[in-house]
Amino acid sequence: MQEKLRVRATRTRQGDNIEVFSFFLRGADVARIADINRVGRSNDQLEGFQRPEIKDHVRSITEFLDSGPVLFPNAIILAFSSDVTFQAVRGRGVKNCSDISDGGVISIPVRDQGKRAAWIVDGQQRSLALAQAKNDTHVVPVVGFLSADLATAREQFILVNKAKPLSARLIDELLPLVGGLLPQDLEERRLPSVLTDELAKDPNSPFYKMLKRKSDPANVGVITDSSLRAAIGQNLKSSMGALSQYRGGDEVDTDAMYRSLFIYWSAVRDAFPDAWGKKTTQSRLMHSAGIRAMGVVMDQIMVRADSMADPEKEVRASLERLAPHCHWTSGEWEELGVKWNKVQSVPQDIQRLAEHLCRVDRRLARVKP
Repeated sequence: MQEKLRVRATRTRQGDNIEVFSFFLRGADVARIADINRVGRSNDQLEGFQRPEIKDHVRSITEFLDSGPVLFPNAIILAFSSDVTFQAVRGRGVKNCSDISDGGVISIPVRDQGKRAAWIVDGQQRSLALAQAKNDTHVVPVVGFLSADLATAREQFILVNKAKPLSARLIDELLPLVGGLLPQDLEERRLPSVLTDELAKDPNSPFYKMLKRKSDPANVGVITDSSLRAAIGQNLKSSMGALSQYRGGDEVDTDAMYRSLFIYWSAVRDAFPDAWGKKTTQSRLMHSAGIRAMGVVMDQIMVRADSMADPEKEVRASLERLAPHCHWTSGEWEELGVKWNKVQSVPQDIQRLAEHLCRVDRRLARVKP
């Protein structure tokens, strides 16, 4: 017989008839039933959703738990697989009592690590501290919900941690894998995150294996993924943005957006071969300031190219004309009065550089070959 942990619980339903349970566990039992699904990458696919363990934070919680009798009312939130069952208690209900939940017994399989019936959605550090505490009798509140797939657990992870000090870059990486409804501010971030993710995964993309991603600390990429996401976000916001024409109401042509990004950034890579792929200390094009500024230039060049017979040819011609006037790896931006490596990732520097590049592009576009 498979070992099961059975405890008294209450059950209610939320959302689309999803079962939600509330109960109490001894702290040591949390580690017996739940896995920490840490974020990482395998074959360019995002896996898991939890941020890496914060050792100092875990240690401080453990010390608190070992300091004596303590109040520890913070609930741990779990996502349950369908193997978790609930048996309601039969009999007459209590009079003059709310009927929004029912009591019973929840049964949770106890398995080896990596095969457990629950994922920790919120409370990773607390659960690790409880497992390490000398006193294994601490009782903690637990809230769990049945999750048909990992995407639901990721969605809840993002929503739970949105107001906490969770890396915005990690949230953005997870957004392409969330299919449910999100708050408006997160919904607006989802499309740039989806396009960035596709550019990172496509072997033919100029950004393939070039991005530094929160889920892959060992990645040797040179471009911070947040800078590319920010550039794409700007292309979507402006009414004259290179990507806004593919967005109308509820209609979003992501394929057309991706083709536009692919064409432009491939041309950028080819126009600046000596600056592409280098560390930011060697190339300001790879710096967030360079990526953001060239993202602004994309709006101007792509809008003009779309009126030409051969848009891709015009994009490449525009960038080839612009290249001799750029100083990504040496020299000085004379009109800006700043050395190539002194351009910083601050709004005023990005704006000044972007405006300068757009002025030069417009001037060169008016000169007949």
